[in-house]
Amino acid sequence: MKTWEQRKWIDVVDISTEMVNPTTGEYDNMPHIAPGNIESFTGRILDNVKTVKEEQLISGKFRFRPDDVVYGKINPQLGKYFYATVNGLTSADAYVFNGKNGLKQKFLFALLQTSDFFKYSVSVSKRSGMPKINRDELNAYSFLMPSEEEQDRIGSYLLQLDHLITLHQRKCEETKSLKKYMLQKMFPENGNCVPKIRFSGFADAWEQRKLKDYLEVSREKNKTESYGKEDVLSVSGEHGIVNQIEFQGRSFAGVSVANYGVVEAGDVVYTKSPLKSNPYGIIKTNKGKTGIVSTLYAVYKPRMNTNSEFVQIYFELDSRMNSYMHPLVNKGAKNDMKVSDENALKGPVAFPELEEQNAITQYFDKLDRLITLHQRKCYRFIDIALDAWEQRKLGEVAQEFKSGNSLKADEIDITGDYPVYGGNGLRGYTSTYNHDGEYALIGRQGALCGNMNYSVGKAYFTEHAVVVKADENNDTRFLYYMLDTMNLG
Repeated sequence: MKTWEQRKWIDVVDISTEMVNPTTGEYDNMPHIAPGNIESFTGRILDNVKTVKEEQLISGKFRFRPDDVVYGKINPQLGKYFYATVNGLTSADAYVFNGKNGLKQKFLFALLQTSDFFKYSVSVSKRSGMPKINRDELNAYSFLMPSEEEQDRIGSYLLQLDHLITLHQRKCEETKSLKKYMLQKMFPENGNCVPKIRFSGFADAWEQRKLKDYLEVSREKNKTESYGKEDVLSVSGEHGIVNQIEFQGRSFAGVSVANYGVVEAGDVVYTKSPLKSNPYGIIKTNKGKTGIVSTLYAVYKPRMNTNSEFVQIYFELDSRMNSYMHPLVNKGAKNDMKVSDENALKGPVAFPELEEQNAITQYFDKLDRLITLHQRKCYRFIDIALDAWEQRKLGEVAQEFKSGNSLKADEIDITGDYPVYGGNGLRGYTSTYNHDGEYALIGRQGALCGNMNYSVGKAYFTEHAVVVKADENNDTRFLYYMLDTMNLG
């Protein structure tokens, strides 16, 4: 087997200088693919691409052709690159690469996705103003290169995996779009009592009633402490009701959980905390094991005329959830929900009879299973491509994973020596700092709860932000990007 040879970028890669005038009409029907049209770290082209004519471009653009490799040079930490399959133009903020002297295009594309190139591109782009990697910095990069035959096999294999991942991502997104459409059409809108799309065999009008006619407040508390911190549940907008430790890597429960509410399978939970898309909280049904939730949550039991999973489906459409809760909720000074467990049930809803609830629930359960299937296949191919990433809890790869410290409001100003980060991101500046280095920050409280920020240098992190710093065997910026893709809000 031939050994891999150390090569310098300048010796094996041509960086195109072919800039063209997009106003000539020659390129009107070609796509203009700029970094903003590329999904980070995947090479996938987003669905927001327009033609040169549609964009009415006037400034010079780089020309690319099939099999060219295009790379975004601004903010290389965003990982913007793609393998061209068509003719087109790209932004002056991108490079067009072609291999030479034995470097194959598919292997070159794979090289851009390696952690070694990523770390190098980020390290050399750190400068005042906008981070950017220039031609000289690229030309100085060196890497190991195998034989042309081995390059072809590696590059083709990884591109094939990319295509399979993209296929299942697209199918997953199509199914999610179908689900969103059905959440609109299979439920009555604008005060109507009959939905636009309905299963055969059902003709009765849906009844307009109060939610309290379908749910009742649960008073069951964990007084005997039959359940411990390992049984504490959290509610996620995307994943529903989950075990807090399994989902977030640790428990955020207080010393005692005796006053926590007990949530059995089939119970409904309302979170009195704002999320990005749901400023008045969300409603989810427990489809797993019995657990407990803090007093910030309201717990409900379904009545005999109610399929509790249907309740979750009914409120999954953000606009329906928000319009229902808005008249019932008063927001406090700290953006918390001022609504009692009982009052949260006093809004109007339109529900069908139990039999139709069951049919609708079964349909959406099939859609959810189909979405999960495509996600798992996608993750499976990613695992293959990455040689099966190791499953780890966040707390196991972080040397710091805890909330910041409190800071009085009068100590924060619009100017100052050090930035202050809270639950909603940058709050202002102050005269002191409590951290120095690179940190990923998770907003744990506030209107933008779950949002991600990244801090470099000296800064002050408040108790409303969870501070994450990787241990010596892992990379903090990688953790930031990984957490950001999880849409924790």
